[in-house]
Amino acid sequence: MITLDRRTSLLLLVDLQGKLHPAIEGGAAVAREAQRLAQLAKLFDIPVWATEHCPDRIGPLLPELAALSEKTFHKTSFDACRTSAFRDALPPERSDIVICGYEAHICVMQTALGLLGLGRRVWAAGDAMGSRRGSSREAALARLARAGAEIITTEMAGFEWAEDVTDPRWRSLLALVKEPG
Repeated sequence: MITLDRRTSLLLLVDLQGKLHPAIEGGAAVAREAQRLAQLAKLFDIPVWATEHCPDRIGPLLPELAALSEKTFHKTSFDACRTSAFRDALPPERSDIVICGYEAHICVMQTALGLLGLGRRVWAAGDAMGSRRGSSREAALARLARAGAEIITTEMAGFEWAEDVTDPRWRSLLALVKEPG
């Protein structure tokens, strides 16, 4: 893994659901970064997918994120890769999965580990991941790094997808990363 390639990337928003939102430490900041990440992905024509864990009990994705997701998968397993509809839908040409979401130490981490087990490269956007406790989020990021995931930030992803200042979307990228967070 050197840098992200927009031609092989897919963004996965994991369980950024309304009923979880108030319980997440720094949840508003995490949701803003996830939204910014999704906007950057859209800017560079990168597919944006999402998961909802037990939406009948936890509710749907936050509306601002649901509007950016092309596909949303319902799941009951913590690891989305255990859901055949999700696993079977993964495009083979999208080998770089950028992941973010709520409950970093549970569903985000288990899905990232599942993706690594399927041979995908995983890029965990640490500033767009949250847990009820900061210590759980930090433990998840450390474990993911040991397992082979790259720990990145939203801004890192955007600049790697842009590749060069001559890209016609450069100014739009700058506007997104300069937005107050």
